[in-house]
Amino acid sequence: MKKKYVTSSKDKSDWAKFTKKIGNLYDKDFNLAENNKYNNKILKLDLHGYSLDKSNELVRNFILNAFKDKYRKLLIITGKGSRSNVYNNPYRSEKMSVLKYSVPEYIKNNQKLSEKIVKISEANLKDGGEGAFYIFLKAQKNL
Repeated sequence: MKKKYVTSSKDKSDWAKFTKKIGNLYDKDFNLAENNKYNNKILKLDLHGYSLDKSNELVRNFILNAFKDKYRKLLIITGKGSRSNVYNNPYRSEKMSVLKYSVPEYIKNNQKLSEKIVKISEANLKDGGEGAFYIFLKAQKNL
């Protein structure tokens, strides 16, 4: 069993003096966070209610602008397609969500977009789960 350390009054006064001077200490994480504000921020685009053509146009502009502005992580919300009209069409699968599958495919097939992307992955549940995906952009090289 360890002995309990009893703090002396001198230690307490030294600690009180030290904590009063904390305001003068250099915050090493401040500049790191400031320099990485685009790395830490997730830029979002919600495509609910848009047609496939309009969604592709929005996504294209969204990715190009985010890359130009040096963002690194994007979230695109497509929804799961549970309210689409595929249930009324016997020739289309009920499990086929138009935007959920076609938008990532559009991105992969567009060379101008795909060359700026590291990877595309399904979003965490808190960000939309199956109805959303992340895009991780490449870092821009300083010229």
